[in-house]
Amino acid sequence: MSDASEAQASVQSLAEPVPDEPPDLLLHHLHTSRRGLSAREAARRLLQYGPNELRRRGGRRWPGELARQVTHPLALLLWVAAALSYAVGSRNVAIAVVLVIVLNALFAFVQELQAERAVEALARYLPPHVTVVRDGEPAVIDARQLVPGDMVVIEEGVRIAADVRLLSGAVDVDMSTLTGESVPVLRSAELTDLRAHRLDAPDLVFSGSTCTGGEARGVVFATGMHTQLGRIAALSERVKERPSPLEAQVRRVAWLIAFIAIAMAIAFVPIAVFGAGLSIRNSVVFAVGLLAGNVPEGLLPVITLALAVAVRALARRGALVKRLSAVETLGSTDVICTDKTGTLTENHMRPATTWTTTAQADLRSGAPSGEPDPTLAILAAAAAACNNAALGTNGHGDTGDPTEVAVLAAARLLGADVDPDTRTRRRRHAYVFEPQRKLMSTLDTGPADRDWLHTKGAPEAVLPRCETRLAPDGEQVALTEEERIRVTVQVEAFANQGLRVLAFARRALPPGQPPPPREEAETELCFLGLVTMLDPPRPGTVEAVARCHTAGIRIIVITGDHPLTAKAVARQVGVGGDQPTVVNAQALGHLHEKQLDDVLAGERELVFARSSPEAKLHIAELLRAQGHVVAMTGDGVNDAPALRSADIGVAMGRSGTDVAREASTMILTDDSFTSIVAAIEAGRQVYDNVRKFIVYIFAHATPEVVPFLVFALGGGAVPLPLTVLQLLAFDVGTETLPSLALSREPMEPGTMTRPPRPHTEPVIRGPMLVRAWLFLGVIVAALQMAGFFAVLIAGGWHPGAPVGPGSELHHVYQQATTMSFLGMIAGQIGTAFAVRTQHASLRSIGITSNPHLLAAIAAELVLAAACVYAPPLQSLLETAALPAHNLVLLLPYPVIVWGADELRRWLMRRRTAATESGTAPAA
Repeated sequence: MSDASEAQASVQSLAEPVPDEPPDLLLHHLHTSRRGLSAREAARRLLQYGPNELRRRGGRRWPGELARQVTHPLALLLWVAAALSYAVGSRNVAIAVVLVIVLNALFAFVQELQAERAVEALARYLPPHVTVVRDGEPAVIDARQLVPGDMVVIEEGVRIAADVRLLSGAVDVDMSTLTGESVPVLRSAELTDLRAHRLDAPDLVFSGSTCTGGEARGVVFATGMHTQLGRIAALSERVKERPSPLEAQVRRVAWLIAFIAIAMAIAFVPIAVFGAGLSIRNSVVFAVGLLAGNVPEGLLPVITLALAVAVRALARRGALVKRLSAVETLGSTDVICTDKTGTLTENHMRPATTWTTTAQADLRSGAPSGEPDPTLAILAAAAAACNNAALGTNGHGDTGDPTEVAVLAAARLLGADVDPDTRTRRRRHAYVFEPQRKLMSTLDTGPADRDWLHTKGAPEAVLPRCETRLAPDGEQVALTEEERIRVTVQVEAFANQGLRVLAFARRALPPGQPPPPREEAETELCFLGLVTMLDPPRPGTVEAVARCHTAGIRIIVITGDHPLTAKAVARQVGVGGDQPTVVNAQALGHLHEKQLDDVLAGERELVFARSSPEAKLHIAELLRAQGHVVAMTGDGVNDAPALRSADIGVAMGRSGTDVAREASTMILTDDSFTSIVAAIEAGRQVYDNVRKFIVYIFAHATPEVVPFLVFALGGGAVPLPLTVLQLLAFDVGTETLPSLALSREPMEPGTMTRPPRPHTEPVIRGPMLVRAWLFLGVIVAALQMAGFFAVLIAGGWHPGAPVGPGSELHHVYQQATTMSFLGMIAGQIGTAFAVRTQHASLRSIGITSNPHLLAAIAAELVLAAACVYAPPLQSLLETAALPAHNLVLLLPYPVIVWGADELRRWLMRRRTAATESGTAPAA
């Protein structure tokens, strides 16, 4: 049996219940060791087992996706129209309707593929990685390259990428992905239970779960589809993403319009037969034209494209949106709950000051001169020991939490040994940082044949646990009440300067004894001193906060820092004014629900200091219950519930954990608050653009319907001003490109000066339909009919005169319908420019600011010319070349349509300005 086959047999041997197999025997069966696999062996096993990924079953999906595009309800209506046309013998119309279906299906299919790829492409920014031991050395590899027998390192915040048996250490694991239980469970190499079900085995961790605390090493025994998660994936059906509220609203409106189109088509047949004296065949053909002209078959694909364009644009600006539907939600965000460190500030901590009860050193300009004070030396040694960071050279290559990096830099400036290998040799045990306790401690071997417990954390958490302090010679003396007050005053003084403050303490313990329980260990401490750090605001944050205020967006800062530090930073960036309101989040648990609602009610900006992940979750839930649309930032493991609870969970791409990124809706690649504001701007922009092309598409319903109504109500005296095939050519050929271009319209002036829209506000409102159908549509229809009658009358036509094939006026009639067709297109161009703004004048954004629209109009004109002058299309559409003076008549059409709407918007702005100033406009 080959090594790989024997390893796979070992994988299969770990059946339920877990066998009692010593770790060394397991390593032997997997043909590996605690030094891990060699790179060559790992590459061989990767070929044997394949990548560590969940394979999507079912083969190619595109045939089914394409079939769905030609069988959705709106397409089925057109199929019915095609069948009716064919049944009454109008094959050209039937073929044209089928062509409409196919072209729209292809268009929608391509757009959905592009949208899907736009989201899937974001994965390359954040590939899942895992730390393994290869050739005896730690290495970071793509999780897809994991193979059975690999030794992996599991740390807090890491997403576990394979099924692993622990060999050393202990971790808390969130297994909600597999079990549905959100409470983390302990998994330890020292625990075994032969009777346990595999998922309950205390020394196993599984792919898809996440480490919420601790550190351990283990050996991979299953990867890919052989993992527990792989089994679930193999049995589960692929869940389809639900449409966004925007898409659902548009779909409902599309159905409403389709219903109206059907009703009009059905009503048209008796009107045409009994009112105009048409044959049933011709009546059905014209009804088909009404149906095809009014079904908004291209609306949903354009919505999808607009959202996809916004996602790609945001990715270039540092905000990775994981779902298309989130772009819409961003536009209605009215509250941003943001962290301070790394979001409002640079997250580049610099050591500022070290302070003990007997000495102080300013480190902003470098190491202090002279002999180090004994108390500062002891403080520096504790800061170096109670730390998990590592310093690089010349400020480059630092690794670890930014706060710990700054603390370690302070220790180095004071002369302490900060070598990570030395620290690892001396460390006997670590009590990891807990947000609730706001403490971290390490048990280290030290001089004088003693072990030392070193503790760091928030001053208000450390100080109550201290009973002594350091005297000037480094000896311990009692910590009096006066000294406690002095320390507290100094902490507040540092915090008022916007500095982050950490307190340090230590305690001597008998050497070689087992680590005591945490509650027992972190007592009777000796207070050592304070280390302060400076984290300046990010460039651009002040301006971004100001833009939020202008846009009516409320900012709430939630941070674990000292209240005075949080207040100082908030004041620097402009949150809450000159005197921000600070709430100690530790007191939230003692307030009743009504009191919490009162704290968050209104528009007041708040700063929650000493916040915990539970407090963040509670704040998000209360704000949403009050009807707000909330964006919540987070980076830690414990932030995941709050990120999931918020409408928009925003994770940090640089400093955030895998858990936070998985739970979020949006990921900031630069961790900057300004990117959140940019995303909200984009959300508003895309929502406005959706409304623009909805008005654009709906505005053409009126000029498409009016010719048929004129014909029917004329009782046969007026010939049909527009043929069915011309109408279809207009819908498919000339309308599509400008509507696509409007989805790329730049942001309109004033977008970020109006308040957020209510999230319950429908995308299509009454005033939009009035503007589309009864204003722009009526103007285009009037111009269209004016051109039709002008050509017809100039050619000698009078009411009732025959215009059919073979008659003297047939060519004149073809020119008249061509004029009607081109009049719709000319009016369509004016409509495209008119809808580019909802309130502002076109001059304020510039006629050439959307080059996509100019290119689309140029392509539209080329297509129109082909329809009129290319012989094959002339024959199909029954068009005729127009003389130059008729073409000149079309030139003012776009200006008339745009100008009328420009006047309407000017009157609206004037009325709004008069209302705001309290004066009535002059008559």
